[in-house]
Amino acid sequence: MVGAGHRTGGCDREGDTVVLVDELDAELGTVGRHRAHLVPGQLHRAVSVCLLDVDGRALLQQRAASKPHFAGRWSNACCTHPRPGEAPADAAVRRVREELGLRIVELDHCGFFVYRALDVESGLVEHELDHVFTGVAAERPQPAPAEVMDWAYVEVDAGDLARFDGPAYTPWLRPVLERALW
Repeated sequence: MVGAGHRTGGCDREGDTVVLVDELDAELGTVGRHRAHLVPGQLHRAVSVCLLDVDGRALLQQRAASKPHFAGRWSNACCTHPRPGEAPADAAVRRVREELGLRIVELDHCGFFVYRALDVESGLVEHELDHVFTGVAAERPQPAPAEVMDWAYVEVDAGDLARFDGPAYTPWLRPVLERALW
C-alpha cells in the first residue's frame, strides 16, 4: 500500500519534465514532456491507475478533447508522469486527486510494462514504462473538466478484454486492466 502526497492545482503542464528510463526502469535523465512525445518517442516513466467501485466495476474515463494525444478516447481512471524525484506511487495518488477529485489514500502497485503507440491524429508518440496501480473508489468522482470529458463504471471480464482494443480506447487501457485486475 502507498500513501498520499498532494500538490495544489490542476493538470500536467506543457513545460513539465519527464523522467527518461531504460526498460528496467533505471533513470537516464530528464527531458521536456512535449519533446519526449515527439516521433520516434523517448522511453519515459509513467503511471496508470485503475480504480474499482465497491461492486468491482472498473472506472473508465473519456479523455478531454483538449488532451494533446489520444484525445476523446476512453481510458483507465487516470494517468500521469512522475515528476523528477517523485515516486510513482506518490504521482498516482496526486493524479487521482487532481484529475478525479478523489481522496484515495491506498493504492496497490501491480507492476509495470513498456509500450509504444503513435497517435495518428496528433502525430505524438507514447513510449512509456507504465507503473500500474489499483484501488477502490468509495466516493463519486468529481473529475476536472480540462482532463475528463465523461466517465463510467464498467464490468470487466478477463475473457473479453479485446473489447477494449480499437480507436475508441487508449492503447494502454487493455494492458493496464490486465495487470490491475489479474
